[in-house]
Amino acid sequence: MTLDPRAVMAPPPPKRLEDMRLPQIMMRDIVLKTLFRKTTNTVTSLARAICLPTVITQELIDLARSHSLLEAMGTLSAASNGEMSYQLTESGKARALDALSQSEYFGPMPVPLEVYRDQVAHQSIRNLQVTRDQLLGAMGHLVLPEDLISHLGPAVSAGRSILMYGPPGNGKSSISNGIRDAMGDRIYVPRAIEYSGQVITVYDPIVHSAAETEEDDPTRLRRSTRFDTRYVLCQRPTVITGGELSLSMLDLVYNPTARTYQAPLQLKSTGGIFIVDDLGRQAEPPQKLVNRWIVPLEESKDILSLQSGEKFEVPFDTLVIFSTNFHPNEIFDQAALRRIFFKIKIDGPSQQDFLKIFAMVARRKKMQLDEASLLYLLKSKYPTIGNVYANYQPVFLIEQMIAVCNFEGWPYRMTPDLVDRAWSNMFVRNEHIVK
Repeated sequence: MTLDPRAVMAPPPPKRLEDMRLPQIMMRDIVLKTLFRKTTNTVTSLARAICLPTVITQELIDLARSHSLLEAMGTLSAASNGEMSYQLTESGKARALDALSQSEYFGPMPVPLEVYRDQVAHQSIRNLQVTRDQLLGAMGHLVLPEDLISHLGPAVSAGRSILMYGPPGNGKSSISNGIRDAMGDRIYVPRAIEYSGQVITVYDPIVHSAAETEEDDPTRLRRSTRFDTRYVLCQRPTVITGGELSLSMLDLVYNPTARTYQAPLQLKSTGGIFIVDDLGRQAEPPQKLVNRWIVPLEESKDILSLQSGEKFEVPFDTLVIFSTNFHPNEIFDQAALRRIFFKIKIDGPSQQDFLKIFAMVARRKKMQLDEASLLYLLKSKYPTIGNVYANYQPVFLIEQMIAVCNFEGWPYRMTPDLVDRAWSNMFVRNEHIVK
């Protein structure tokens, strides 16, 4: 990246309670719920649990004490390093239970949506400029047509939508993953955001890869917090979906038991990549799926709905990559295609590239090649399918031959007979089965 990872502006830690821009009662109740649910009883342990500086945490404790919801217990020498410890009063327990009945959320204090918008702008995926060398470095293990990087580079740097189409088995998914790997910097992902008094969890360990950060030592007299720990420093996220994608997965996920919200997939992918693989294999038609993306793709914002029906805008800062085996004209109308900024066809390899891939796979799998067997494959087998090559075929054929060799106890060596046996499993003949 031409943008140094350190150039992504870190969200500064809040210094005062007023900097939080959250309702005080909401913050107080999250403190009470956290104390009720977790074994924390000191300012330091509570500050870590709610991801706030100790100064603000102390202010919230003082607020709860002023409402007779918390009481000081004195110091616990060994366990608390001489810190004052606190516990919920009976009124505090009752208030915590009442707050939990309204929402089970506790722990990290959420980031107001308006504050999060500013952070998204600071670390926008459109701020990145990907170079040819970076793309080649991320895809060096792939054998690609010479002009493909020339088409991919501008598309990735623009941070706009990309449609990759072409016959199956030619590396569209691998190319998508290569694009992800080329974006080697880090951004800050909020653990949760707040809108209209509702908490929406965003950070998801399945989607987000947290970077290792140096933890502050709570025993030091002066602690240095480098960024707002309500965020997690992560690699730019990548969400990959396939045939299982449905429109409902793009809506807020509401848990009626816990009365909490979870961010939809596209919000979790903010600042990163959203890959829709195998477009056309979903239950909903591709046209319907793309229609759902029209506003986000054009206006860089998405519209979500709370259970109450209230709609609100969230940032949409995501490189969307659609990958399909269908021709675009078969699954989209022209209006939908207009919304997809780049269309890139991924064809099968030439015979020369096919042989390069075959040799690379054989070397990796320790399969000894044989010139006569390769000629037999090219001259006798491929003409039966019109000499149409695909990137997946070398891996498939070599692994088939290895499986036979393992079963028979033979050394890994390519022979015409093994080619025949491998080829027979790559295709299924059209034939009538008598029932």
